[in-house]
Amino acid sequence: MTTENDTDLEAQIAEWRTYMLRRRAIHGSDVDELEDHLRERVGDLTETGLRPDEAFLIAVKRMGRMDELSREFAREHSDRLWKQLVLTPDAPAEAERRRDLLAMVVCAALAALAVKLPTLFGLDLDQDQAFYARNAGLFALAPLTAYFAWRRRVGTGTGVVLALLFVLGAVGANAYRLDDDSQSIVLSALHLPLALWLVVGLAYAAGDWRSGSKRMDFIRFTGEWFIYFVLIALGGGVLTGVTVGTFSAIGIDAEVFISEWLLPCGAAAAVIVAAWLVEAKQGVIENMAPVLTRVFTPLFAVTLVAVLIAIAVTTNAIDVERDMLILFDLLLVVVLGLVLYSISARDPGKPAGIFDWMQLALVVSALLIDVLVLIAITGRITEWGFTPNKSAALGENLILFVNLAWTAWLYFSVIKGRKRFALLERWQTDYVPVYAAWAWTVVLVFPPLFAFA
Repeated sequence: MTTENDTDLEAQIAEWRTYMLRRRAIHGSDVDELEDHLRERVGDLTETGLRPDEAFLIAVKRMGRMDELSREFAREHSDRLWKQLVLTPDAPAEAERRRDLLAMVVCAALAALAVKLPTLFGLDLDQDQAFYARNAGLFALAPLTAYFAWRRRVGTGTGVVLALLFVLGAVGANAYRLDDDSQSIVLSALHLPLALWLVVGLAYAAGDWRSGSKRMDFIRFTGEWFIYFVLIALGGGVLTGVTVGTFSAIGIDAEVFISEWLLPCGAAAAVIVAAWLVEAKQGVIENMAPVLTRVFTPLFAVTLVAVLIAIAVTTNAIDVERDMLILFDLLLVVVLGLVLYSISARDPGKPAGIFDWMQLALVVSALLIDVLVLIAITGRITEWGFTPNKSAALGENLILFVNLAWTAWLYFSVIKGRKRFALLERWQTDYVPVYAAWAWTVVLVFPPLFAFA
């Protein structure tokens, strides 16, 4: 079977070369260089479990972002793409898809089961909200990591590392004796999912976290996963409404079933289902995150500029209470996400345009707001001293400041033609471990550092 697949792949590449060489504007040496890139991408995709012919078609489509001829080739062969990947799969591919579906169902069931397992030990979802808040990331992300570990066929060493990191997360979430009103509970509930999400990234990359391209692939996956998860959540909201209405019509109160079973178990399972959907799509059709980035970048840029103008006109300081700090940090994270997904989809060889200037304006506006937040936090710390919330906010905003400041400089340099776009992309992927290190620090170090306050 391998020999047959290799033969088919070579035939497809030969057809692609013939198509490219028909154009007078492109030379044989150019096609040779493009073929090297194409084969490299095909190799990366086959390592994820795709068959060579599937990997070829997806690789050609992705190359279409950098090369107009490849885009035309992918467009002309789109009927074959859908037939091979969706409509008429052959027997080996169908068997593989069924195994993948079964693995997803098992992992989703494990996630739902993990949510209800603590009830066997006397923990109630309503009465022990602090426990569930601290452990929510463990319940959903451990099965997701197992799914990717199986799908990527990670080695024993990587599997052990993944398991130890989740054990570490479980210790950080449960070993410290914290009061229900402790600030550390909120910080752990916010930061542990982030720390564990990057552990998921380690499984997604099959342990090769040093690869910048694989980190960028995980960033792309994260954007697509979030969109699918939101869509599933919206569908779940409709299902919940229908369930309530249907049972009410026959005189049955479904509130307990919905609050204790449908919502928590469904949310945990949806984490796995959304990942499976992204993997099944596997870049065959256009990713949605970059498309939404095009829509929301100008809107967020205008909003941030309006906020800066309002602050300048009213001379009002930024409120640094916990809820406001979370809101501003979320705003800055959204801005960073818009920048990331714009970078992930941008043609590196394309000259700078108006959208790049818009991105630069967005980054600079976010940077100025981050400076104002840092000034406000520093003022409160100077006046009232360090607390877990303010210390965590200070660290996060300093990390965001460094990222945004260097991103703004690199973007400006790229627009002016002084630096290559690849440097901007590499900066973002290389900075990801900084977020992971900070998240683990907040979860593991902050509680004893602040006397479990």
